[in-house]
Amino acid sequence: MSRILVTSMPFAGHVGPTAGLAAELIARGHEVVAYTGAKYVPRFTALGAQGRPFVRAQDFDDADLAATFPAVGNGKGLRSGRANVELILLGTAAGQAADIRAIVEESGAAGRPIELIAADQLALGSAFAAEALGLPWATVVVTALTLASRHLPPSGTRLLPATGPVGRLRDAALRSLVAGVSRRMLAPQVNRVRAEAGLPQRVNGSLDDAYSPQLVLAQGVPGLDYPRPDLPAHVHYVGRLAPAPQPGALLPAWWPELAAARAQGRPVVHVTQGTLDVDPDDLLRPTIAALTGRAPLVVATTGGAAESVLEPVPDNVRVARFLPHDQLLPLVDVVVTNGGWGGTLAAVQAGVPLVVAGATLDKPETGRRVAWSGVGVDLRTGSPSGARIGRAVAQVLTDPGFRRRAGELGAALTAAGGVRAAADLVERLLVARTSDGAA
Repeated sequence: MSRILVTSMPFAGHVGPTAGLAAELIARGHEVVAYTGAKYVPRFTALGAQGRPFVRAQDFDDADLAATFPAVGNGKGLRSGRANVELILLGTAAGQAADIRAIVEESGAAGRPIELIAADQLALGSAFAAEALGLPWATVVVTALTLASRHLPPSGTRLLPATGPVGRLRDAALRSLVAGVSRRMLAPQVNRVRAEAGLPQRVNGSLDDAYSPQLVLAQGVPGLDYPRPDLPAHVHYVGRLAPAPQPGALLPAWWPELAAARAQGRPVVHVTQGTLDVDPDDLLRPTIAALTGRAPLVVATTGGAAESVLEPVPDNVRVARFLPHDQLLPLVDVVVTNGGWGGTLAAVQAGVPLVVAGATLDKPETGRRVAWSGVGVDLRTGSPSGARIGRAVAQVLTDPGFRRRAGELGAALTAAGGVRAAADLVERLLVARTSDGAA
């Protein structure tokens, strides 16, 4: 069996899918070394992986980014988004590359060489290290696929694909514009990191450099992504890389009320802001206000904050810090979310339609795909009014087309194979690279 390095940025939404893949590789007899922030190393070691924390890379707590990176602030707005890219993604990349080189050298010296890196696509140092070391490398896509395509508008513009000649001209012009801005603003930063990793400069250096040219494991299925006629052959949709179950999850005393509500024909609405953008005024409180006194039973999760942050709550609201999605979602009729990709995939796989209200990082892209695919409503803002949320929830509850489409794409996500399919592809790459080496 092989020794594989799995890397992940220390964000909960990144650790889930990479830990899911790690667990499957370990179950197949591979030896896994997991590299991530110190906060999440125990998540991997509990699976049987050998944990390695950030050392040269600046570590941080995803629950309080501003403590380490003050310029990120509250995570909202263009300035914060730019700081996220410059300070967190690119700013930690050189340190990551150095850490990974040290891990690989240590493993080789011990006679147990790393044979492949399976890397979170936003752990940018992994890509630079793999390229510099000449190691086979698979990208684990933790967001909606953002790989550039000549058939789509640039990722981040929040636009749906064009449907006519004028729109296609628009998208082409935007691709050219974004490429020019990237050359001026992003390429110099990318090239500084490449230089520190001992790599040659690239005129068009961009975040697409983080995608492996050998294997890309894209979470999702074609129906949840826009048509990509130019999708490279090494990019594979693998469904959802479900997080490895965490045993011992405690359920609240009110848990039986969910099944009872469903048995009575009463809808259950789950509202979540994930674990990164957790200001309750953005989505939790407006949703609660919108559904107060109405039929649905509302289940709100705070993403780690104390339940008291939402008190007092109406009689039809139940609150918890976290709840296990695999047990919760089969009891839910609608999910109201800020658009984390992992949580969105979990809802769709369970056949649950969504209302998305996201404005930061990759979340607007998630919202657009949810609306485009027909599995829910995109509110196109991260701080919607209670009235807009109430109307959207009512729309999803009364139009059976949303649930029908979620069921179709949920079945497709399951059929795509998840961690089993991803591990098969990783093993195939290992065999191919071994054969190439032998030849």
